[in-house]
Amino acid sequence: MTGDAVPDDEDLLHKARELTPALYALARVLRLRGAAEAGLPPLPPSDLDVLRYVLDRPGTGTSALARELGLHASNVSTTVRGLVAQGLIRREPDPHDRRAVQLHPTIDAAHGMARIEDAWAELFADALAALPSDQRGALVDATPALRALGATLRHRRDAHPG
Repeated sequence: MTGDAVPDDEDLLHKARELTPALYALARVLRLRGAAEAGLPPLPPSDLDVLRYVLDRPGTGTSALARELGLHASNVSTTVRGLVAQGLIRREPDPHDRRAVQLHPTIDAAHGMARIEDAWAELFADALAALPSDQRGALVDATPALRALGATLRHRRDAHPG
């Protein structure tokens, strides 16, 4: 493949089959580690997902949260209750619909997530340091492409909800 040539479908599918498990394994490491390394109580992966979403989109509602994360509303409600009890999320009435609530992160949530993300960065930095410089450079150079891939996947999911 040269320049901007597009690989055939079979070649692209083969490459995706190699890349997908590697990305999944990296995501799993992040989801299962970080809190302990940051000196925080462990949080289940679903709690981290909800917390990250609320930190990124303060004021979101539970139904939007469930839809965006692909979770059942009852699971989101249970997770939110636990995060409220831990002082990481607070509920506020929706000013446009008093029957609904908006979810907002607390200062403790912002500080805790920053500590977790710092721990993740340290885990990755240690692992990157163990790699040959060409592989380390390739991973760093891939960051914009990985962000674009994530945005494309989100856009396609939103355009074609399943």
